[in-house]
Amino acid sequence: MEISQQDRNLLERLEQSLWREETRFDIALMKEIIAEDFIEFGKSGRIYHRSDALSISEQPIEAIIPLPDFEARLLTENVAQVTYNSAVTYRGVINRARRSSIWTRSPSPHGWILRFHQGTPY
Repeated sequence: MEISQQDRNLLERLEQSLWREETRFDIALMKEIIAEDFIEFGKSGRIYHRSDALSISEQPIEAIIPLPDFEARLLTENVAQVTYNSAVTYRGVINRARRSSIWTRSPSPHGWILRFHQGTPY
């Protein structure tokens, strides 16, 4: 099953919105794109839920955009996986992680909602 260029571009924009200060801290937007049952396995090994994702304090985000090595593929007609490598600077140190997210097609204004995310440091 091949992902359309339109869906790929949309998923890339949505994933990037999680790494841009102007969108990441827009709680109304995040409530629209992060699913009620969202779960994340953070690069620290900690498990996060939607409430954790929505309660992050506003802070600078120094991530490389576009997301390096971004790929998107359909798992089913309405489920997509995106993968990429992140490079984010925290306190002058670049942290790198391999990232994977699962998005499901939704009637929401954005067309997709985030169900799962995992970050693995490398």
